Amino acid sequence: MLFNSYDFAVFFLIVYGIYRLLPHRAQNIHLLVSSYIFYGWWDPRFLSLILISTVVDFLCGKTINTSGISQSRKKLFLVLSICCNLGLLGFFKYYNFFIGSLAGSLSAAGFNPEVLHLNIILPVGISFYTFQTMSYTIDIYRGKLEPTENFLDFALFVAFFPQLVAGPIERATRLLPQITSPRTINNEMTRNGLSLIIWGFFKKIFVADNMAVIVNQVFSMDSSSLNFWYVTLGAYAFAFQIYGDFSGYSDIARGVSRLLGFNLKINFKSPYFVRSPGEFWRHWHVSLSTWLRDYLYISLGGNRKGESRMRINLLITMLLGGLWHGAAWNFIWWGLYHGIILIVFRKYDETNNHDTFSIRNSLKWICMFQLTAFGWLIFRAGDDGQLTIMLMKLMDIAPLSMEIIYKFGALAFFSFFVIWEQFNKLGHEHETAFAESSLKWKVPVFIYLLFSIIYLAAPAQQEFIYFQF
Repeated sequence: MLFNSYDFAVFFLIVYGIYRLLPHRAQNIHLLVSSYIFYGWWDPRFLSLILISTVVDFLCGKTINTSGISQSRKKLFLVLSICCNLGLLGFFKYYNFFIGSLAGSLSAAGFNPEVLHLNIILPVGISFYTFQTMSYTIDIYRGKLEPTENFLDFALFVAFFPQLVAGPIERATRLLPQITSPRTINNEMTRNGLSLIIWGFFKKIFVADNMAVIVNQVFSMDSSSLNFWYVTLGAYAFAFQIYGDFSGYSDIARGVSRLLGFNLKINFKSPYFVRSPGEFWRHWHVSLSTWLRDYLYISLGGNRKGESRMRINLLITMLLGGLWHGAAWNFIWWGLYHGIILIVFRKYDETNNHDTFSIRNSLKWICMFQLTAFGWLIFRAGDDGQLTIMLMKLMDIAPLSMEIIYKFGALAFFSFFVIWEQFNKLGHEHETAFAESSLKWKVPVFIYLLFSIIYLAAPAQQEFIYFQF
């Protein structure tokens, strides 16, 4: 059930109408049932997986917190929780990739292995909810969280439908208190929720889906037709496609949650107005980058064991972060690329005056965007062969044609709105560029956004990119 579908519109109107009539505890049960319906809409069989994660981590969390239990037994149940979640994730997402890669390596070495490839369907959202529920047991083990005694509350924490399939990846310390406490929905929350939803749909349908047309054309071109300008166009267009797509989903998820009385974390903070790779990862997919930092990088030792070990820890973290996105080598190369530039530019990492407009900052924004767009080229490439060809074509600087000028014009037109949004959000925590503006500005902006969504949308509806992860 896609957010940008009539099915979801009908589903949410029914859920919301019933929700507003119920008391707090009944609201939670209603949301849990609705979340399972939402998730089961794709394939009811995968409900068993989310139930396994829920039951295992609920019981492990309670056992870890049991008074009198030895530290070794606490660690045993933590390992059980991690192995259960990573086992599900590893089998469904990575089995065929690793088996195929192993077979390819053995064949290259002169062997002829017989491997068993399985017809595995990737459960939607499994990368998100396994990370979310793992953080619960890890936080309990670290003494940062008391386990909940109510199984239904925990089940809703795992399965809450607005953020179930593509985040943000929430922490129990933020979301569980909002589940266990009665929620008040006022007019301001409703207005902000609606503005988030409309702006999210605009970024998805008007920006991302139109960018997808350009991206698909470039990445399906014959190698003889490619040159520097087309490769650059494809990289830039995909940069804005994936931002509009993923941040648009996050805005819709946060807006839907706001209408229900919840406040999910901000997942994007002007990520293309940053001056270093470190700053980029503090502003892009914040819920994943902070998860990797807190539960992987720090667990490996972080920067506490010397410069050389810190570099190794960064490379491991970013490589696994790339692999989290998908079972393919381009995601591994993308993660490795970001690990390398994090190390190379670490001494230039800046944390102050991110929101200050100056010539110095502007030049750094432009330079960092080139590094980011190059990374998106690696991310989007279908295979190593296509990536190699595109990298080689960056050296082929052909004369500009009217066709490429027109396409760059379309890129500028559709990307202008998200550039404007990001620039206006610099230094602010509000959700959209107009969320706190006066009514006289909101009305014409809303009318324009709705007009754009309806009349200027891309010809074909596109699935959210991060649903495949």
